[in-house]
Amino acid sequence: MMHALKQRTRPLAGAATVGLALALLASGCTSQTAQTSANETVGDKLAPSIYCGDECQTQLQLKADPASIDCKVGVSWSSASFPYGAKSTQQIPEFAEKFFPKMSVTVSDGRGDATNQSSQVSEMIANGIKVLILSPQDADALAGVAKQATAAGIKVIAADRQVNAPVSTYIGSDNTEAGAVDGKALAEALGGKGNVVELSGSLGASPTIARAAGFRTGIKGSDVKIIATQTANYDRATGLKVMEDYLQRFGQGQIQAVYAHNDQMAFGAIQAIKEAGRESEIKVFGIDGEAEALNTVKDGSYAATVGYPLVVKESAIAAAKLCAGEPVDERIKLDSTLIDQKNVDQYLGKSPQ
Repeated sequence: MMHALKQRTRPLAGAATVGLALALLASGCTSQTAQTSANETVGDKLAPSIYCGDECQTQLQLKADPASIDCKVGVSWSSASFPYGAKSTQQIPEFAEKFFPKMSVTVSDGRGDATNQSSQVSEMIANGIKVLILSPQDADALAGVAKQATAAGIKVIAADRQVNAPVSTYIGSDNTEAGAVDGKALAEALGGKGNVVELSGSLGASPTIARAAGFRTGIKGSDVKIIATQTANYDRATGLKVMEDYLQRFGQGQIQAVYAHNDQMAFGAIQAIKEAGRESEIKVFGIDGEAEALNTVKDGSYAATVGYPLVVKESAIAAAKLCAGEPVDERIKLDSTLIDQKNVDQYLGKSPQ
């Protein structure tokens, strides 16, 4: 079974990049040790994750014999340089190999470049895939190849991120809802008044747009004000740098909270705040629910994170259903919840990511 796109052209170095990303996570190159959630394990049962609720479970019931699923599936991820992408590109082939032995899975890493990712998808189409699992770098920029795939008779699954083109299904939590939940929690924690700086994700990515809009809905009606917003590209090191700049720009008492579009940027912000000795005056809120994030919530360094589960198992099962000619609903939504010090113990060891 092939799990990495053959290196016929230089941009298709997906497997190497995925391996490097995972190696960096495992080697402790970040300030805290990367951890594994029980939710990430392939397991011994063909089933969606624990964050796939009753409706989601019903939507993903497979009627065909798993051993009979025989088709080519392409997995195109925006980037494997951050934990969500690294885990997804590694675990989808692992899950498929265990439960769908005849399913051939090809994986590519867009390396954060929409043009590169589009080229990779075009090659997958030429190689005869039947299903495309696509997590686009940019919702608009990848629309063309998504339409090209559909025109070629390929079923397209938008995984984690939406693409501005018709697809067979979109699988993921509700990013707008996640932002709104964070906004309400932040406003409540600040007593309805205060200044917030925002660390946004990659420009043009659907989660960035939705998480920003949701947060603004969440704080609406309060006296919480966003005094600055800047992209940190979902990256920990960039989050550190942007937060350092914010701390220099806004003196003591001028920032009451940080809203980060993901945990990795939040970790960078927390590090900068601690190094500046301002942790007593600034609360940090984020999204994703990584295992490390839950421990950071537990120790009080992180006010809250909103769980955004991996869609590994759900994407693989949906691909199997489409390969078998079974219908799949246009929207498959995973559960998402605010995790703070009040309930963090319930999720330790089985974090969304």
